[in-house]
This record gives sequence, C-alpha cells and structure tokens, in this order.
Amino acid sequence: MKDIISKSLENTYTYQEYRDLVKDLLAEGKSTGPEQSDYILNYSKLNNSRMKRLDKTTKISDETAQEIQKLASPQTWLVLTEGWCGDAAQNLPVIHKMAELNKNINLKLVLRDENLALMDLFLTNGGRSIPKLIALDTDNNVIDTWGPRPKVATKMVADYKEKNGSLDPQFKEYLQVWYNKDKGLSTQEDFVSLIKSTL
Repeated sequence: MKDIISKSLENTYTYQEYRDLVKDLLAEGKSTGPEQSDYILNYSKLNNSRMKRLDKTTKISDETAQEIQKLASPQTWLVLTEGWCGDAAQNLPVIHKMAELNKNINLKLVLRDENLALMDLFLTNGGRSIPKLIALDTDNNVIDTWGPRPKVATKMVADYKEKNGSLDPQFKEYLQVWYNKDKGLSTQEDFVSLIKSTL
C-alpha cells in the first residue's frame, strides 16, 4: 500500500494546478480521464462553472476553522478526483478552503483514472467512487479517509438506491440542489469529526 501511495504522490496537482488543468482541457473540448464524450464534456463544463462559483462563495464556519487550526502535526490530504465528477465539484472547493486554514495541511489532488491502483485500495461499496480523500501522516501512513460525499448525502444516495435500484437523472439533479442549499456545511461537519479523531 505504501508503495502505491508514494508513487501516486509523485503525480499530484495543487488545487490551483488542478483547476487550471480542467480549464485548459475544456478549452480544447476535452475532459480529464481516458473516456471522452459530449456527455462527459458537458458535465465537466457544468462542474467547472460550479467550482468557479464555489471558490468565490464558500464560507468556512468559525467552529470548523477553530478545529482545523488545532491540527498540530503535518498531514497530507490526498484526493482522488476527475473533472466530470459532480460530487468532486461540490466538495473540492470546501476541502481547499479548509486546508488553507492550517499550514500543517498539504492538499494534493490526483486523477482517479491515472491512479487506479490507489483508487482500488479505497473503494466505496466496491465502487471507484470519487472524490476520495486519504489523510496521511509524514510517513505516508493512512490516518483516515473521507468521501465520496458528506455522510448526510451518502445516506440520501443509499436510501434512494434501495428504493429505486439506481440513481436516475432526477435524483442527481435533486442532489445538486441539496448541495447548493447545504453550502458545504455537511462536508465541514464531517471534517471536524475527522480532525477530532486525530487530535
């Protein structure tokens, strides 16, 4: 596991580099990942607009900020993501703003489809769900993980799947509306719990 993590850490992007990569690919009519289609491209465009808006509007609560500032030991937050992923677009700006509050947190992003060996170590219910955050100490030991979405939204997804068998476009739209109303607060709550468990 450590070898796979170390190898993945060689191919990382800062948050700004990732944002620039997605934007530059869109300018060429492309998305991240090996699969290219109008469907994926449209999602990438939509997500880029979402992230642009969230970069400007996301606010970190005082309680979250206080907890994050208590983190005294260096950590790397390694996140698997892709430009076409709606959950990543909603959560990455929040994670980025939280990471900025403490110099001990080093946020690094990697593309899932270029790091499948890493992804396959951190599956969610057997699936390659993203975003997936892996919190690492200075020796690249896994402290904790998070993702692919806040606990509240994870329950919504599980309940809908149980009732309807799969996620349809109507639910995906409903989930995005929920994210907009939530304003990143559920993600922040998850991270406060994650940080408290490591203190």
